Amino acid sequence: MDFEHSERAQAVIPLVKRFVEERIVPNHQTYRDQLVGGPDWTQWKVPPIVEELKAQAKALGLWNLFLPDSEHGAGLDNRDYAPIAEITGRSFLAPEVFNCNAPDTGNAEVLVQYGSEAQKERWLKPLLAGEIRSGFAMTEPAVASSDATNMQATCEVEGDEVVLNGTKWWTSGAGDPRCAFFIFMGVTDPNANRHRRHSMVLVPRDAPGVKILRMLPVWGHYDEPHGHAEILFDNVRLPVDHIIAGPGRGFEIAQGRLGPGRIHHCMRAIGAAERALERLCERALHRIAFGKPLVNLGGNRDIIANARMAIDQARLLTLKAAWALDTKGVFGALTDISAIKVIAPNVLQQVVDATIQIHGGEGVADPELTWLMVMARALRLADGPDEVHRGMVARLELKKYR
Repeated sequence: MDFEHSERAQAVIPLVKRFVEERIVPNHQTYRDQLVGGPDWTQWKVPPIVEELKAQAKALGLWNLFLPDSEHGAGLDNRDYAPIAEITGRSFLAPEVFNCNAPDTGNAEVLVQYGSEAQKERWLKPLLAGEIRSGFAMTEPAVASSDATNMQATCEVEGDEVVLNGTKWWTSGAGDPRCAFFIFMGVTDPNANRHRRHSMVLVPRDAPGVKILRMLPVWGHYDEPHGHAEILFDNVRLPVDHIIAGPGRGFEIAQGRLGPGRIHHCMRAIGAAERALERLCERALHRIAFGKPLVNLGGNRDIIANARMAIDQARLLTLKAAWALDTKGVFGALTDISAIKVIAPNVLQQVVDATIQIHGGEGVADPELTWLMVMARALRLADGPDEVHRGMVARLELKKYR
């Protein structure tokens, strides 16, 4: 295994770190002050500070760092992007500032790899320019969506049109006023091979029949102005050229999309865990109870040591997955990708929980710590629940002995 970063990455990493520390983190409160949120998603507004910071990052070349394709992105592979994503994970705002935010990253990767020239011109170009945002409509409310073959939504080809019907939810990014399109996954041919039934379709947000029903809260948080929507696609008719790569290739595209996307989530989770551990240590050293700093009470030193070791182990496993993805491709990295998808969010959840605990009542009211906890717990379901990924690791391990 080779975890060495390229010269390009070694030049970019300190620039990203400095930008996050000096420009993004100091503007967290400005962002909160400018945010227009609340339960009524139709009134959501993007804080002006976001576009200001994006322009600054773009001017410095700190832009689309997630794409290994040098034509469209920064030309950094997954090993190069790993430490960058870790740095951005320390801030809820940083991924968007560098145009490296989900689900746009995954949607961009799909279009780079599978999109037609016309699709790239209409959707990829403005997405990579940071002019629009997007959503990914795959999960459904009525079925166990961890198994894509359960999907009920349809995208049937009728002559020169594709017709979409079904309800999707947890379509992240749908609440953003800048969201211009969704990638919709549905069943085209229910009688085909189970991995050739599905297609992915580019759907303009304002297409007739697209009805956003509501934004779903996560432990009371609406994640505005991003949002996670339940959407009804009611007889949505689009030209057949809106299908990505042609009918029946949806499952193939989904597998390719989720590999890098899962790694990005895990990299950011490690950065978030590092931030939580910082908060834990600062509190433990400077808070006095019963005449002593908290670090000298109970088992707090063990908690800190265990957190340090767990984060470092998760980082090494994530780097191994990044290396495997770069050298073997998605299917050669399945065990590693599934493993980190379990490990990284669980480590983050454990470290944040300890940090909240040592902050006492203040911990459950602290906006940064509550954001980190919501992020950690939601990640254990996003892109598949822990149980599915453990099942994949076990299946691939047992295959060696058959």
